[in-house]
Amino acid sequence: QLQLVESGGGLVQPGGSLRLSCAASGFTWDYRAIAWFRQAPGKEREGVSCISSSGTWTNYADSVKGRFTISRDNAKNTAYLQMNSLKPEDTAIYYCASGSCRSGIQAMHYDYWGQGTQVTVSS
Repeated sequence: QLQLVESGGGLVQPGGSLRLSCAASGFTWDYRAIAWFRQAPGKEREGVSCISSSGTWTNYADSVKGRFTISRDNAKNTAYLQMNSLKPEDTAIYYCASGSCRSGIQAMHYDYWGQGTQVTVSS
């Protein structure tokens, strides 16, 4: 069974950092891109970042460029999202997904999703 499981969310103060993890099982991880999306209450799901299957190409939403870094460890079937300089507007449920990393990070290009992990940025 194909499965993605996120972890690492929590409560952090503005300016703080968190690292999210996305552990995969049940499919050929090496051949699939991974993306992170987020959804805040009352807002549409937003593509945050994606990374190609080899890890050589990455893409970021303008809202997180310079603050977030996506990476993957294919030996561990795990992807990461390092989030620095967090802002209250980063508060959302963060989801990882598996599919195709393109210049536009759109949900339509991803067919397997995790259940999400809550990130709350507040003082």
